[in-house]
Amino acid sequence: MKKLISLGARMIFALALVLYTLSSAFAQQQKKLLLRDSDTQEGIPGVTYRYGFQKGVSDENGNVPLLIDTETWLYLSHLSYGSWTLEPKEVAEAAKSGMITRREQLHGLQPVSVISLKMSEGKDEKILISDQERLHHDAGAILALDPVVSGIRKSSSFAFDPVMRGFKYDQLNIVVNGLQSANAACPNRMDPPTSQIALNRIQEVEILKGPHALRYGIGLGGTINYIQEAPSFTATPGIYGRVSSLFQSNGDVWRNDARIGFQGSNYDIGILGSYSTGNDYLDGDSNPVPAEFKRGTLGIYTDFKVTNRDLVQFTVNRNFARDVDFPSLGMDLRTDDTWMGSLKHARTFTRNSLTQWTNSVYFTRVDHLMDNLLRDPRMSDSSTPAVTQNWGFRSEGEWIFSQGKLFAGVDFKKEAADGTRTRAITMGPMTGKVFYDNLWQDSQIRKTGFFANYLIPVGRTVVTASGRLEVNQAIANNPAEEFTQLNPDLENTQLNPGISIGAQRDLGKAFSVGIWAASVKRSGGLLERYINYLAVGLDPWELVGDPEIKPETNNELDVVLGYSREKISLELTLFGSYMTDYISSIKTDLKPQLATSPGVRQYVNMDEAMKTGFELNFKQQLVNNLSHSLGVAYTYGKDLVLDTPLPEIAPLDLRYGLMGHFFDKKLQTGINLRHVIAQERVSEAFGEGTTPGFTLLDVDASYPIGKMLLIKGGIQNLFGETYYEHLTRPIGSDKTPMYAPGRNYFLMVSFKFP
Repeated sequence: MKKLISLGARMIFALALVLYTLSSAFAQQQKKLLLRDSDTQEGIPGVTYRYGFQKGVSDENGNVPLLIDTETWLYLSHLSYGSWTLEPKEVAEAAKSGMITRREQLHGLQPVSVISLKMSEGKDEKILISDQERLHHDAGAILALDPVVSGIRKSSSFAFDPVMRGFKYDQLNIVVNGLQSANAACPNRMDPPTSQIALNRIQEVEILKGPHALRYGIGLGGTINYIQEAPSFTATPGIYGRVSSLFQSNGDVWRNDARIGFQGSNYDIGILGSYSTGNDYLDGDSNPVPAEFKRGTLGIYTDFKVTNRDLVQFTVNRNFARDVDFPSLGMDLRTDDTWMGSLKHARTFTRNSLTQWTNSVYFTRVDHLMDNLLRDPRMSDSSTPAVTQNWGFRSEGEWIFSQGKLFAGVDFKKEAADGTRTRAITMGPMTGKVFYDNLWQDSQIRKTGFFANYLIPVGRTVVTASGRLEVNQAIANNPAEEFTQLNPDLENTQLNPGISIGAQRDLGKAFSVGIWAASVKRSGGLLERYINYLAVGLDPWELVGDPEIKPETNNELDVVLGYSREKISLELTLFGSYMTDYISSIKTDLKPQLATSPGVRQYVNMDEAMKTGFELNFKQQLVNNLSHSLGVAYTYGKDLVLDTPLPEIAPLDLRYGLMGHFFDKKLQTGINLRHVIAQERVSEAFGEGTTPGFTLLDVDASYPIGKMLLIKGGIQNLFGETYYEHLTRPIGSDKTPMYAPGRNYFLMVSFKFP
């Protein structure tokens, strides 16, 4: 422990020294530039910009605030206006006039009707959420639109559990607005964190690849940040709202979403809700697949501009799920009730380097029940009520120096889980006996983190340095006797330092290159430390935790090569990850709790493992009304000690899209092709099977009627392909594949006012 503390102290001192050294530079002039359409003379909102360390999106009027210097290039990008670059001389001229004009060029599908995968600053990506995606009952499923993110499915209709570059579960950091999160109450993750996020007010999703986003916590393989809409204040009071509904033919799926808000000069208040339901669907061969579900959300939000410098935001959501089929597990989700709330205060400053200070608190509570009472035949009546509770706070300051930008602060998060399985034997010689299995053991983990992130432009290069020191404290308050016999020490404290350094350089007007290096530690989660004899892994073996399991370390290098012109953009990311003390599990001679289980695995640290791969994004404007895009992602994983493939690595995934607009840009059309190759690199030690490749084709079209009504329809899996994803868990002991839906027709109607 002393060595860890000493190492962490040295890292913090070194990072502070770097930040202090880089913070001195010459003064710049603050300017507000207006981005304006050269034809209509209207402002262009939603333009992504990057100017040295400064980056963001133009406001609703098209304004961009910049600290102007004499040697930095300005990079601009918009779905309808393409990507373009201003050299330092052109930026200076724009600063004098206060305006940048641009003619509309790139035309994808309307923002209200499709997800747009944007080329990003650096190596990360953003997903802009449309009204169609807000209708989805599972916030994890929309991530599948990006080939970088695959997902583990144990239900055919619910609980898409994201996997990125082969990292999963607690190796990924899932947050809302950089803060709020939920823990799965079900040990088998029927309710992963993404499933608890209500999409009604989500504007975009940041996919932060790799362990570099240390501001928001430790994401060993990456961070997924759901960002809510900014409040909208108006000079005159008004009412706004949205009502949307979508029907899918395969499975009779209905999704509905509604929202009404009241806004004025200093307030934005609203009520939102959603409800979705579905039945069994047919796969490509017209075979039924169990897929019933019911899912809903009800929430309120209040945003108040208390003063010109103070903004207070409060939100509460109530989520529920009922009777969700999980054919690949021994139980189904019977009820899932979740409360999520947050309170945030942001204060801006104008007379010193400190520009903003933000303080936030949040809580979540997940009350989950799963049982097998609708399964026949069965050896026992089993049910597991489980509860997880999270709460935390975050305090962060933002400083802008003459040529540098610093984020620094502290955060705290407490995670707790408890639940007992009841088994009433209904068949065999033990009929009538009842057993109680203490699964979570009232376990808790507290995480206290100190973080800093500094950005500074050096000529055409933007240097980024991030550091984090996290104190991780874990304990089981109600341990089971069989668990304490195996693990007598139930309380453990670990110190996890992390550091990331990156640099991005522009090579002329078109090319750019970036490189990021990081070394980050992550302690085991509640499952890896305290799960008590339950089959929650890839195979049917029961798993038992280890409270003293060592933190796993990821040493990663990312290299990003970019090319961007007015009608074409290309980005290639190469990554390599070397892991030590990698958390996995091994078979033991321990006796399982269930007679049907083949044995018991225990979580352990493996010595060495590696992952490497690439991601490619390409976009091009073909003609005035036609554009296309290409995305590819691939990961290769290997256990370096056993010289075997790592389990649950998704195969190469390729996406191609062709988008057009016709009839004065009102008719928006899209053709989307997805090709996934066969996965033959599998882990035999975990009983993982190979999966065949497949090809899917989707088509859709949308058309607005007036200014407030939008209609969109399409066909998914046009050719009725019979397929299943590699990470989808099979059904039953014979490992029958859980096939995805066959051909599916959908129709969406969305009404907005005013």
